[in-house]
Amino acid sequence: MTENPFANWPHLDKPADARGAPEPLPGSADSKDYLMASNNSLENFLGGSPAAVFVRLVFLSLVVGALLMWLDLHPRDILRGVKNFIDNIYSMGFDAVRVIFEYVAAGAVIVVPVWFVLRLMNSGGSRR
Repeated sequence: MTENPFANWPHLDKPADARGAPEPLPGSADSKDYLMASNNSLENFLGGSPAAVFVRLVFLSLVVGALLMWLDLHPRDILRGVKNFIDNIYSMGFDAVRVIFEYVAAGAVIVVPVWFVLRLMNSGGSRR
């Protein structure tokens, strides 16, 4: 009678820490190198493999670009607005601190509730 080829596979009904890290293939790098490769700092920084992040960024850029073109906002107009903003802040001197605070407060009215809702939606998912 032959041994079951799946007898040594990790069981999915056990918690992840009880299953342990997967073993490297025979003839490949040792387990220490295998774990170091899986914890690649570039992939951790990017949030995935560089190719996958690039594809996601291209797709999101396409969607946002289409929205901006629909609103008749072109890249040169946005860059001109940023330049004018910086020029205005520079020309105002100490009054710039008040204006920057007003900009931050105006942005926070939108950003903080959206962030809070996204955190609530993600709270049911897996913990890191």
